[in-house]
Amino acid sequence: MRTFLNWPKGFLARAALVLLLLTLMGGQISSVAAAPKPRNFTGSAQLMGSHFTITAVSADDSLAWRAIRAGLQEIRRIDRLCSYWDSTSQITQVNRAAGLHPVVVDQEVFDLIQRTLKLSTLSGGAFDITFAGGEKIYKFDRQEHALPAPEVVKASVARIDYRKVLLDPAKHSVMLQDKGMRMNLAGILQGYGVRRAQALLKQLGIAGGLINGSGDVSCWGRQADGSLWRIAIGDPAHPQSVSSWLTVSDVAVVTAGNYEQYFTVQGQQYGHIINPHTGYPATGLRSVTIICPDVELADGLDEVVFVKGPEEGLAFINRLKGVDCTLITNDGRTLTSRGMQVNYYKDAGQPASAATSSPKP
Repeated sequence: MRTFLNWPKGFLARAALVLLLLTLMGGQISSVAAAPKPRNFTGSAQLMGSHFTITAVSADDSLAWRAIRAGLQEIRRIDRLCSYWDSTSQITQVNRAAGLHPVVVDQEVFDLIQRTLKLSTLSGGAFDITFAGGEKIYKFDRQEHALPAPEVVKASVARIDYRKVLLDPAKHSVMLQDKGMRMNLAGILQGYGVRRAQALLKQLGIAGGLINGSGDVSCWGRQADGSLWRIAIGDPAHPQSVSSWLTVSDVAVVTAGNYEQYFTVQGQQYGHIINPHTGYPATGLRSVTIICPDVELADGLDEVVFVKGPEEGLAFINRLKGVDCTLITNDGRTLTSRGMQVNYYKDAGQPASAATSSPKP
């Protein structure tokens, strides 16, 4: 019988090392098996006068909540920087100096304004951030009214003209050429806030998530169970319900509606989106949903389509690469762009069971 004293030299040391390695590996295997599974974490806040919801997918509770708080804080920062209503915002400073002198703004604000002007040029002025200079001649209270006189309507848009926004790239300054002009980024600011919050969450390590800024929805990655994101589109004929849905990832879905803020004239509804060329409310559409990779761009494009109307708006989207849309007309027809794929509910008025891209205020 062989005793320990007769084992080859160094055998016991090697055996002890092997035993130690097996023990360590066993601990690693146990730790991997016990690793927490990813979950969907959701936080929300009232920002920019709207309801924002951020969903982050993570196996780390602390990381998820830290990222959600950071995303909401980023949207809050952008609102303070660019709000039309905040007396200290840089947009308010530009408006106060209209017709007087340029105002130096942060590079971020300058770049955002510059992008909006490119969209104005692309759309032939259907999108115009100087719309705030227009006179408020309508009450969107869902009541019966008479249309204002033609001369009143024409005068109401006399100070609207994006071509009179003067930019100096060297000084990153902005000036409104005429006194009385006003700039308001509301038509694109929610989308920009969502885009910046999403970039921040990704930077912090959130590989999947969804941000909904009151109808401006952007998602990336997958849900905690591995499935794609399901986004519902509101039904104008049945408020608080949906007519169709998409299963998507790494895309933005933005919906604008013209059926919650309106007035009527002899039974015809006129919604709150104004054509900056004519001064009259845009007609022909009740709902516009834009699908494209950039939520900021989608936020501006829905207004462009509303102003252009069903046929011209659809043709405009069909000329853009990587952009699709679905439109619901005043008479209940659904129109889609060439590449649009959407799932329709068989019965109207289905309750929303997914992230809903409902009409923006």
